[in-house]
Amino acid sequence: MRPLIVLHGSWHQPAHFDDVVGRLRRDGVEVTVPDLGGLPIAETTRIVQDLVDEASEPPVVLAHSYGGLTASGLQGISHLIYLAAIVSGPGETAQYWIERATEETGREPEQLALTVDEAGLTQLDLSAVRESLYADCTDPVAERAMALLRPEPVTIFDESPEGTAWKDTPTTYIACTEDRAIVPDVFAHYAARCETTVTWRSDHSPYLSRPVELAALVRERL
Repeated sequence: MRPLIVLHGSWHQPAHFDDVVGRLRRDGVEVTVPDLGGLPIAETTRIVQDLVDEASEPPVVLAHSYGGLTASGLQGISHLIYLAAIVSGPGETAQYWIERATEETGREPEQLALTVDEAGLTQLDLSAVRESLYADCTDPVAERAMALLRPEPVTIFDESPEGTAWKDTPTTYIACTEDRAIVPDVFAHYAARCETTVTWRSDHSPYLSRPVELAALVRERL
């Protein structure tokens, strides 16, 4: 099996993926989960590209949510799995997709509830996170996930990837029909850029709510 690199999303960290990563490691998969919190896309892309270049063979990359922006700037990977992720190109920021959805639907999409402090850091509103991110999770799993959340700079909404790996890399898009975090009106645009689309009736975090199925899908692509 090829090595695997897992890219977490905004406000999250490697520990959120402990369940899925543990299952894969017990199966003998070499898994790396870099901590990309609070860093600009140029830096996260450099960090992950170094891991790709150092791998024993071209790795598979599993990118969740905002981690898709970093993944799209990578080169030399064997397969790219976008998990409820943003599939962007240069200049296509998170804010770009919000504005595009508004233009296409005639209404402003619902977004994650968050606050911005004087230092320019965003924090998710914990009173709304359970429903928006972890609706399918058991209470203990959701509570641990919420405790692990951390601030992110507001500049994440103005970042875009440095490349378009999805144009020349085998790709799988996992679309989650009950996702309340990513603007649902743009899922079709993301999936259209990928070779294969897998649709799950799931919330935004199937690595927590459906870890067995996610681990199985990843193994199939290693």
